[in-house]
Order: sequence, then structure tokens, then C-alpha cells
Amino acid sequence: MSDTDRHPFLSGLSKHRGAQPTCVVIFGASGDLAARKLLPALYNLAVDSLLPSDFHLIGFGRKPIPDAEFRTQAATDIKKFSRREFRPDIWQRVEDNTSYQSGGYDDPKAYAALKEQIAAAEKRAGRPLQLVFYVSTPPSVFEPILENLGQSGLAGRGLGTELESKVIIEKPFGKDLDSAVHLNAVAARNFRESQIFRIDHYLGKETVQDLLVLRFANPIFEPLWNRRHVDHVQITVAEELGVGTRGGYYDGSGATRDMLQNHTMQLLALVAMEQPRSLSAEHIRDEKVKLLESIQPLRLGVNADAVRAQYAEGLSGGDKVPGYLTEKDIPQDSATETFCALRFSIENSRWSGVPFYMRSGKRLARRVSEIAIQFKQPESGLFAGDARYDLAPNRLVIQIQPDEGTTLVLNSKVPGLEPRTQPVRLSFRYATTYGSNTPEAYERLILDGIVGDRTLFIRGDETEASWRLFTPLLQSWQEQGRAGMETYAAGSWGPAGGDALLGAHGHAWRNAGR
Repeated sequence: MSDTDRHPFLSGLSKHRGAQPTCVVIFGASGDLAARKLLPALYNLAVDSLLPSDFHLIGFGRKPIPDAEFRTQAATDIKKFSRREFRPDIWQRVEDNTSYQSGGYDDPKAYAALKEQIAAAEKRAGRPLQLVFYVSTPPSVFEPILENLGQSGLAGRGLGTELESKVIIEKPFGKDLDSAVHLNAVAARNFRESQIFRIDHYLGKETVQDLLVLRFANPIFEPLWNRRHVDHVQITVAEELGVGTRGGYYDGSGATRDMLQNHTMQLLALVAMEQPRSLSAEHIRDEKVKLLESIQPLRLGVNADAVRAQYAEGLSGGDKVPGYLTEKDIPQDSATETFCALRFSIENSRWSGVPFYMRSGKRLARRVSEIAIQFKQPESGLFAGDARYDLAPNRLVIQIQPDEGTTLVLNSKVPGLEPRTQPVRLSFRYATTYGSNTPEAYERLILDGIVGDRTLFIRGDETEASWRLFTPLLQSWQEQGRAGMETYAAGSWGPAGGDALLGAHGHAWRNAGR
């Protein structure tokens, strides 16, 4: 009996995208990310017939868990968090090839036991399996996991063949430039760059992927996508929630490390980079690196290009919420920012003189991630100076979450006998056009990892280029402590300094998400 006869729901990928028989090993399999995102993503890929015909799953974690208990908990997590209705018949087929391995991340004996588990899976499959290691753990154990995968021989399995091992590494990839360089060196000591998939789940979002199509498949935009026509660009990644139960972790990170250095910089790179030579992963990533390297260092001190703040007590969703310093596990003298706004300057022929603003924070007015490209006002004053003409700058807004889509703001004549104008919106929403049950980011990224497509993953020099911009700022703030730290009311759009950062250049933040 063939593989597709035994697993008909798994037959699509091996025919469509060339996936090899695969064993995925999730490090941190009993953690929150695995429960909420990774296991549901694998299940949804199975529903869509996008897993290899021979697929095996091994959970790895410190906590001893019997195989049966891990399978039961995985089913519970999938029922709770999957976008798809739970189908026992589909999960059963994945569950049959699911097991768990406990052990310390720094314990070589645990990796010897893992090799035995993999050998058992290959015996059941009747053939060798591609190994995909997903590192979903705290950053403190990234290094021992990578080293042990190398020393055990698991990292070197199938080098140069279709069954070459792969490793997917979650963010944060380092906490500054030195640590990122060190982690890259550790990874390179044990894996080839072609085997390494540094993940940023924002790159798996449909609207982010659509940026290349929007820019380079629609010739109405590309001639305008430069300093002659663009006034400025705003990127907002706002969260409505506070730190919740993650106070201890978040206080060691902050808004800049948590969101801006990774997610938001990826958005900036895709918006501003030059057209790549092709859609190959390396050509796209080459252009992103070139763009990041053309960004000027942030000004610090007087007339700084950066503002930081912490949320104070306020109203969120109509409810009174506490300030950051009174949240659980937050020190009273914490100098960790929950809001950061930045102004970047790109020194190249396309963008010289165009400011790129970005902001991210917790306890802001609403949850929204968007990119807003504001175009210059026309040089002609044909409609200027007359109160009848309500004119707004043309603006292209790409909303990434929660309501994915694109809006173009134009000026239009109001119907009637009087000559009046007003701004209007031309909007496209993914849910309206394609339906609301679109794949989640982790589904696309796990699938790409299995088939070896690195387009939506970050290269080593790319992460270092980003850290090179942010490390001097973070070091400066560390030296200052709480000096210069602003506050903002929970439920607002941030501190006064965030508005002043734009106001100094004649700009203002737009009401994001509207």
C-alpha cells in the first residue's frame, strides 16, 4: 500500500511542493507557543493535505511527559486554538506518529535518546526522514540546543542531499549586536547557513507577503515609490493589552527589543528595499540587507530620533487598568520601556530626505499593525485656499492586523451643485475578498521550513544589520536608567514626546486602524 493510500489527507504537499518525508522535533513542546501556535499550525496543514506523506512529530522538553499524555494535551490545545474545527480522524493519523522525549537541553544523553526516537520513527516509515528542529524555548538555551544538535551528529544529517537537516530558531535572536554575532557563530559552527531558518512570524502574515506583489506587480505604484512623491512613512505596531502574566520576561526585553528591532524593521525593509533581481530567497534577502545598511545611525541626546515611555494607570476597553510599575513582577525602579517611537533616515537615491517613523507599545488605544505611506501634496494650488475644498494628502495604508487589507485615500468631488470636495477611501479587505479563514503565519512558515524555502526567514547578516542600528540606542538608555523616561495613560496613543518627534518635522501620527 502506498503512502498516499495510507494517508490520503497528507498526499498534496509531496506532489505540489516536493516535501521529503519529515520528522519535526519541537524543543519546548510543552510551552505556550507550541500549544497556541505550532501544534495547531501542524494540524491545519494536515487538514489542508500539506504535510508530507510520511510525517512524524517528536516533542522535546525538560518536563517528563508520557507519550499518551502529550498526545492528549496536544489534541486539547488544537481544539482550543486551531482556526479549523477539530476532526478526530485527521488528528488520529498525525497522533499515531507523535511521541515525546524529555531531558535537559544541555544534556548529551537526552540527544542520544532523541536519536533513538528518530531511528524508531524511521523504522516505522521504512525510509530515512528529513529532520526539522524547531527551537521554541527561552533564548537562554538556544546555544546548548544548537551545540548538542551539532555534537550529536543530528545537525549534519543528510548534508547536501534532499534530506538535509534544518533548524528553525524563534526570536529573539540575540539581545544586542554582540549576542547576535555570538549566536550566529554558534549556529554556523553546527549548521550551514542554508540549514538555518531564523523566524519572524510577521513575515508569514498575508499582508506582509503581499507587499512585494503590491509594489512590483502594480506599475501604478512603483513610479511614485520614492522621495519625489512620498512625504513620509509611518509604521505602527500597537498592542491594547498590558504585560499581563509575562511581566518578568517582558521587563528584561521591552518594546524596542520585543517589536521594533525585529517585526517592525522587517516591515520597513520590505517597504523601502529596491526591487530584487528575482523572487529567489537570496535575492530578496540581499535587498533587505542593502536597505538596512543604508539606514543612518539614530541621533541620541539633543534632538534625538528616539522616544521611550512607560504606561501609567488609565482606561483600556472602558476598564481601569494599572500602570506598568504596579504590574506583577515589575520592579518599582524599572527602566524598561513599554513604548518606543523612532525616526529613521535612509541615505540612498530613492529615499534621501524622507523620514520613516515607527512606533510600538503596550496599552495603546487599540490593537493594530499597519504601514501608512503618505504622499506629497500637489505642487499646483488649484484647489488650495478655498474652504469649500476639504483636501487630504493621498495615503496608502496597508493594515497587517487585525483586519488585513489595503486602503487608498483620495480626494473626490461631493455630488451636488456646489463645488465641494472631501477625502474618500478605496478599501480592500482580505476577509471580504477571500474569506476569513485564511492560513495563519505559523502555518506558512512551518510549511516553508519543511520544504526548505527561506524567503520569509531572516539571514544572519540581516539580523546583525538590524542590531547594529539598535544597540547604541539600547546601551544609551541603559546608562541613563530612568532619566528621560516619559509616561502615558493606558488606553492613549502614547506620550507627548512621541507626538513631538513627528511635530518637529511638520508631521503628525495618524489615527492608526481608522
